[in-house]
Amino acid sequence: MSGHSKWATTKYRKGAQDSARAKVFAKIIRQVEVAAREGGSDMTANAGLRTMYAKARDASVPIDTIERAVKRGSGELEGVRYESIAYEGYATDGVAVIVECLSDNRNRTGAEIRNLFNKNGGNMSEPGAVSWQFERKGVIAVPRSCDEERLLEVAMEAGAEDLTDEGERWLVTSDPADLMAVHTALEEAKLEPGASELSMVPTTTVEVTSEAEAKQVLRLIEALDDHDDVQNVYANFDIPDEVMAAYEG
Repeated sequence: MSGHSKWATTKYRKGAQDSARAKVFAKIIRQVEVAAREGGSDMTANAGLRTMYAKARDASVPIDTIERAVKRGSGELEGVRYESIAYEGYATDGVAVIVECLSDNRNRTGAEIRNLFNKNGGNMSEPGAVSWQFERKGVIAVPRSCDEERLLEVAMEAGAEDLTDEGERWLVTSDPADLMAVHTALEEAKLEPGASELSMVPTTTVEVTSEAEAKQVLRLIEALDDHDDVQNVYANFDIPDEVMAAYEG
């Protein structure tokens, strides 16, 4: 299992116990606004907005809240203008990290992200320094209770590229352009697709076996993820299950 997948699982468990749901909503709503601004409010013509809308609904964001975000993004309502920014860097052990942000102040956000890297044993790099180690993919989580053969058949026929066992769930991977088609096919087959999103999946991983170094890597990832402007954090670590379990505990 890749570092990305394990961290996604860690965030999922943490989020299930996290009382700060408003903070999660705020991040997703910001993504909806930007998608509407960049591609318009018509979801039939804006694939990015369709993806963000589905992500917001998966997170139980109220429909009226999503609709207001779309209107702010398209200019129908007044709102803050956010800029998409990606930062790259390294954690302990040479683990590659990509941080995707939406900010209304590039200078402030850049300084704060750099500070988080420095305070948690990492260092920020120049653009392009680590992004070559990742590929943009569509990712869909499906309950482990689903029949593997049926899931594989439906997903592949709809355009999926891979199916991986994540322990508590299956992870379906596709080309970004095929994400919604695969998600729709799984829904129609009543396979209960969960969260779906565009993600940066690592092509290579870095094995981190030391418990102390693993904790330092995860502390950096969590510190970045908790920043208000940060939308997504991707890393290519490979940490043993027992070490990950100890951190989650």
